Amino acid sequence: MNMRKITGLIGSVIMAVALLLVVIAPKLVAAPEYAKWGTIAVKETQRHYQADIIDYLHVGRTNLAADQAEEKFKLWIRTKDGNEFGVFVYIRFNPLQDTAYTIRFERAG
Repeated sequence: MNMRKITGLIGSVIMAVALLLVVIAPKLVAAPEYAKWGTIAVKETQRHYQADIIDYLHVGRTNLAADQAEEKFKLWIRTKDGNEFGVFVYIRFNPLQDTAYTIRFERAG
């Protein structure tokens, strides 16, 4: 095999691998455990404050008991009249059954 054919073959292999990474890799990334609760936090905050969400932060999870945990989020919101402020959202849930108990809002600062 001459050098030109080898170079062409290597280039084709590299392109095929790159294409596979672009197509397959995003599907291999799993959503974080808190994703479901983050979606609920955003939707409930929008509904509660009638506001747009400007920024989102997952603060963390606290395990309270074997059947109870709490996710904490900090959302920055803008109300319809233009006021901006932070809101902590606490979602208590049963991690074994994946069901929510309570949602609590606390204005930051």
